[in-house]
Formats: sequence, C-alpha cells, structure tokens
Amino acid sequence: MQPARLTIEKLVYGGEGLAHANGETIFVPFVLTGEDAEIEITERKKKLARGRVVHLLNPSLSRIAPRCPHFGVCGGCDYQHASYEEQLRIKESILRETLRRIGRVEWEGPIAIHKSLPWEYRNRAQWKVQPASGNAAKTRTGSYKANIGYFRARSSALCPVEVCYIISPKLFETFTLIRDALASGNLPSELREVEAFASANDTDVLLNITCTSLPRNREALLEKLAEMIPSATSILLQDSVGAQMALRGPGFLQYNAFGNSFRVAHLSFFQVNRFLLEELARTVSTLAGNGSVAFDLYAGVGLFTFPLADSFANVVAVESHPVAARDLEINAAASGKSTAIHNQSVNEFLRKQARRGNTSVPDVIVADPPRAGLADGVAEQIARLAPPRIVYVSCDPATLARDLATLHNHAYTLREIHLFDMFPHTYHIESVALLERAR
Repeated sequence: MQPARLTIEKLVYGGEGLAHANGETIFVPFVLTGEDAEIEITERKKKLARGRVVHLLNPSLSRIAPRCPHFGVCGGCDYQHASYEEQLRIKESILRETLRRIGRVEWEGPIAIHKSLPWEYRNRAQWKVQPASGNAAKTRTGSYKANIGYFRARSSALCPVEVCYIISPKLFETFTLIRDALASGNLPSELREVEAFASANDTDVLLNITCTSLPRNREALLEKLAEMIPSATSILLQDSVGAQMALRGPGFLQYNAFGNSFRVAHLSFFQVNRFLLEELARTVSTLAGNGSVAFDLYAGVGLFTFPLADSFANVVAVESHPVAARDLEINAAASGKSTAIHNQSVNEFLRKQARRGNTSVPDVIVADPPRAGLADGVAEQIARLAPPRIVYVSCDPATLARDLATLHNHAYTLREIHLFDMFPHTYHIESVALLERAR
C-alpha cells in the first residue's frame, strides 16, 4: 500500500497526532500539529487506523532533535521531538479540549502552568527484564544473561536501553549496576522487574525486585544486591503474584520534603517528580485555604495531609491501601499534628459520614484519586456532603472531566485550574482543580 500524505490536525491525549483521510481517523506517533507527512498505515480497526511516518514533508518550527538515542522505540517518552515550551502548549491544549469534549466544561480562564526541570526529574523508575536469547545468553558458569530496559510503546516487547535522561542520577547509577550484572549473568534468571525509588537528596534507594518465583538462595541474593548497590538501604524480593517476599533492610525509605520526613514503604505510592513535589503540595494547601476540618481522600502516605494540618484544626485522612495507611499513621505520629487516619475505602468512609448528617461537613475536601478517577458514586457522595470547597488532584484529564461534570451537576463551579508538568517528555498530565459550591 502506498503511503498517504496527511496533515496532522492536533495532538491528542496518549502522545499521538490525529489526522483524517478517506473517512478514517488516523493516529500517528512522534508528530506535531500542522506537519505534513507521508504515513504508512500499520493497523486498522473499523474507522480507526494507526500509522507511522515514512517521510516528514514540512517539520514544525517547534520540532527539535531528541536527546535520547532510544526515543521512538522505547515507550517511556512521547515528546522528546518537541521543544519543552511546545510540550507545555500541547498539554494545556489537550487539557482544555478534554474538559470540553468529555465533561462539557468550557474553561476559558487561564491555566496556571507549573514547569519542571525537564531532565533527571524522576525519583522512581520501573525497568523490565527479559532473558537474552541464543547461545550467547549462557555464561561459562551456566547462568544466563538478561537485558533490561522499558517496554516499547503499546507493546510488551522489551526495548533494552543504555541511557535514560529522565531519571535521577542515583537511579541511573542503580540501573547501570543492575544492567551490567544482568549482562554478565550475575543475577538469577528468574528476575523480571526492578523498581527503584530514590530519596529526596538522591543518595539512598529503595529496591523492589520481582521474580517469576523466589530463588532458593534468596538471602544470598539479597546480600549480593546490597553489596552490588551500596545505596540500596532496603531491598524487597517478591514473586510475580506477591505471594512470597523476602526483605533486607527496614522496609521503607525516609523522603524529606517541606520540613517533614515521610516514611515510604516498598509498596506505597509517592509522587515521582522530585523537582515539583513540594510545589504541588504547597499549591494544594493554598487552594484548600484554612478552617476547622479538612478531609484528605486517597491520602497515600500523607503528602497533602501535613501541609493541610498547618491550616486546619483537624485533618481527616483516608487511605485504603494497608501499607500506605500504615506509613500514614507513622508519619502522622512523627509530625505531631492533629490528624485522624481511616484505613478504609473512600466510598465506605463517605457513606459513614453521610449517615452522621451535616454536623460533620468539612470546610474542604482534597481528593487525589488514581488514574481511574473518583470511585463509582464517590463524586455524588462528596456533593451530598456539600463541602464549600473541593480540591481535586488528577493524573488523567479524561476522568477529571467526567468527575467535574458530575460535580457541576451538583452545584459546584470550577474556579481555578493548574497544570503540573510532573512528567516532561511524556503525554501524562497532572492537574489540580479548585471547585466551589454555590451558596
């Protein structure tokens, strides 16, 4: 099939450009708005197709040479071919359009953009491991070599990498040590995934090592990893289904931010942009205001809980994950601030609040849900509780738009929106929305 000449109309959430031809909607990666290109169709489903650029005919003025030699194959980054200022314009445009298209939220006001340093920003990384193939995979000692890297875009095929410019220096050092050990056959063939989390000053590392099954010599493996990576203060081995685990170290890392020390355990979530983390927490706290009671829903280990406790007499933090909730309890005790912890689902917590009546109405509700957005029925429960203000922290503009539409139908108006570029060079968008209830 001959390549088709297309004009890229816009970029959409997910990192691809959108074009139309012969009644088809065509998605193309690694393009920019307004570019003309010859496109080869690689996949077709009904009236939707995907393609790749065969020949770029008129590059955008915002196009630059990507820094990383793996860009375009590795699935980790989407926008390294665009200047950083263009990346921010793309994300702002996608956020506005998604709010309008999905939530019918016509936001004409400004979106406050919070930039990040675009390189070495990640304090957490996850690397996939696959055994090398062929005769060269076996070493003289009978052990097997393996490759490490990231998945290719929309694929479970491994892209082995030599460099990664978006992770912190300590994480890259850790990656290099593990990569070299795997290439030499010095780590067990069962190993399939490595997740590393670095401290705020980029000196200590928490390691999660996932294997198909735990090797018999697990204690020896833990000692070998600790010797190989001296900065790894805690190492967790686990099998692929989480049924078996082995630990070396305290089981957590202390992350210092805005005068607080957060205990973050191996299986707890924490924000990954080490440059914007404090600015995000300060902004959420500022938008929340002050008062008597604040609810912090999907609280994690307490990133927003403790700044809120500086402005509210009482903070109620809700976290369903048992490991994160335990970290939250310990962090709250260490902070000395007035915080009530509830280890239960947000749904269950809000149902109990509703049964108590309006005497428990908080001054503000802060919600930082996962990518799926507010759990089913939660937006309605929040609206029935009727807090004067809601601060919604979102990592997915589509679910944000959906939930804002529900809250708008219950007398809430969007007053302010911020875009935090927590993930430069990727399509991911973090945003913070302030809503107020009509009086």
